[in-house]
Amino acid sequence: MRRHKGVFCLAIFCALAAAQPKQAPPPGSAPKPFVVPPRETFTLKNGMKVTLVQYGAIPVTTLSARIAFGNANEAANQVWLADLLCALMKEGAGTRNGVQVAEEAARMGGQLEVAARPDYSVANLQVLSEFAPDAVRLLADVLERPTLPASELERLRTDMLRRLSVELSQPQSLADQAFAKALYGEHPYGRLFPTEMMLKGYAIDDVRKFYQANLGAHRTHLYVVGRFDPGLKKTITQAFESWVAGPEVVRDPPKATAKKQFVLIDRPNAEQSTLRIGLPVSAIPTSRDAIPLSVADGILGSSFGSRITANIREQKGYTYSPQSVLVNRYHTSSWAEYADVTTKSTADSIKEILYEIDRMRKEAPSEQELKGIQNYMSGIFVLRNSSNSGIIGQLAFVDTQGLGDDYLKTYVQKVNSVTRQDLQRVAETYLDPGKMALVVVGDKAKIEDSLKPYR
Repeated sequence: MRRHKGVFCLAIFCALAAAQPKQAPPPGSAPKPFVVPPRETFTLKNGMKVTLVQYGAIPVTTLSARIAFGNANEAANQVWLADLLCALMKEGAGTRNGVQVAEEAARMGGQLEVAARPDYSVANLQVLSEFAPDAVRLLADVLERPTLPASELERLRTDMLRRLSVELSQPQSLADQAFAKALYGEHPYGRLFPTEMMLKGYAIDDVRKFYQANLGAHRTHLYVVGRFDPGLKKTITQAFESWVAGPEVVRDPPKATAKKQFVLIDRPNAEQSTLRIGLPVSAIPTSRDAIPLSVADGILGSSFGSRITANIREQKGYTYSPQSVLVNRYHTSSWAEYADVTTKSTADSIKEILYEIDRMRKEAPSEQELKGIQNYMSGIFVLRNSSNSGIIGQLAFVDTQGLGDDYLKTYVQKVNSVTRQDLQRVAETYLDPGKMALVVVGDKAKIEDSLKPYR
């Protein structure tokens, strides 16, 4: 009896609640401009740049050396040689062996990271502020005096061979490699993976020669963000001023041309098809269209509530987590939609993705869509710059791309100045489906016929 009475009361409550007029949430306030933390940048006699930023209240200091060499500096027969070099740099520095390097970083409350990226490499170390001087000296030894021990080469090579095997077993990696090749051809950006034979052929002399050819003070910019004593500037100067200047910075951005291409990679019995659809775009970060295009990308595919996601995920259930990506490298950019879709919906998914791209080109989005993505991007930008590593990432991006300090100060304002017409214009200018590369990894026997319209 009590149970029935409870259900009856709940039903009455729900009916009354439903009868009440719905209350819209109050309109959001205008996004606040981002305040860039003051920074001090100076250059040592050997050409190394240093940027200091006092930030936050927590006694933590983050050091990040950005070195202007990476996978883009590899020759065609040197793929992942930069990765092997970075791995070996952690295995001994100065008078320390690899274990001692790791233990010293741990003693300071940190962990050393040395890693290669396409355009640059990083040496990162975050420590408790009281250990910041010691961290500077450790980082200096890692960069200036790595021992690059031959005794560790085989172990690291084995790790990389295992990683390569895993990568090449994944449909996403196969799609990424084919897509990179389609966009960039023989440029280093078009080479994501080495061959097994290539990895097995690297000798310790190859690694050491690569170090000599690519590292030095002139290619290095050290960023220090967090809480630290002003005397750290002197410590940095003493630790790094004797480093040889080394080679000049070499940049060779690809001369990519957008053109229609189709690549089908067979993966028998695959339950899903992995898609990559996109093209290089000329709206590089220094372009006036870079920010409008990023806003258009947010509406089209990069945010969870985007049009493509709503279409092929929410409405049709073809996929779980599609996403578009606007990639900005040194003086080159590309746009792509990524999706893993059910095999039976492969062709339909491509059709809907292209439909949404074409719709963005033909009609301006609603004011509601525009305001929603502007508020989202403004909030994400401020959030991204609320940590030591986030600030370093933004400052390094600005410095590498040559954008100037004004970029960070005016970013939120510029995002919120984009108009509906701007979005249609940049979509029509840069996102031409007729010039896009399409890569599909899936069961060829089941999907090939349905893909004929996209060849």
